[in-house]
Amino acid sequence: MAVRNDTELIKEIERLRMELARREGESSDKGQLQREVADLRTMLKRERARSEGLRRSHMATVQALSNAVETRAGYTGKHAERATAYALEILRALGISSSETAEVEFGFLLHDIGKIAIPDAILFKPGALTDEEQSLIRQHPLIGAQIVEAIDHLGGAADVVRSHHERWDGRGYPDGLSGEQIPMAARVFAVADVLDALTTKRPYRPASSFIVAREIITDEAGAQFDPRVVEAFSSIPDSTFERIRAQVR
Repeated sequence: MAVRNDTELIKEIERLRMELARREGESSDKGQLQREVADLRTMLKRERARSEGLRRSHMATVQALSNAVETRAGYTGKHAERATAYALEILRALGISSSETAEVEFGFLLHDIGKIAIPDAILFKPGALTDEEQSLIRQHPLIGAQIVEAIDHLGGAADVVRSHHERWDGRGYPDGLSGEQIPMAARVFAVADVLDALTTKRPYRPASSFIVAREIITDEAGAQFDPRVVEAFSSIPDSTFERIRAQVR
């Protein structure tokens, strides 16, 4: 029997169930159909177990790569994992199910992977960057998108990696996209990324509270951020974000 994906198997099982009901009185046909349904159920379980194993393996690889990127970029405190968890909450508030976000989650975790190509002298420069250095830093989304596009199971992550610094008003980078030109996942992550940045202590400033961070993000609705994403973000209680911060440290 040829290998089929979950959707195909589920549809075939349903078709056979309907055929089984139609032939209820034909015992020989009924027995054959029952065996086919049982075989398909076994195949479905096997394929789902294999898919889940691959998913866990891919996630472990992406998390390890994300941690390496954060170490290279000088981050501390699992910024990418926390921002990813915040972004997934916002997606849920928007009514986007987890089944639609598998590769998007990889994009969240690897949003700054392009920084591995930025020279240390620029990445860790203590003072203000020159225009030329700032231009080079702004290439990291493009570099990151090229990296993830080249990996089979990460292709769907490229939109987030490339576009998470775009702004709703079109003043972001690297492509100057605006409004709904920006992929939804990137619009969502832009909010989550800033939320974690504001609520994390930096050498040059203390961490803001979630209340203060929420006010800053809300004020940028329609400018830096998609108003609909901000509305979904605003529907999530501070306690949810505080729980995530406590769990991902």
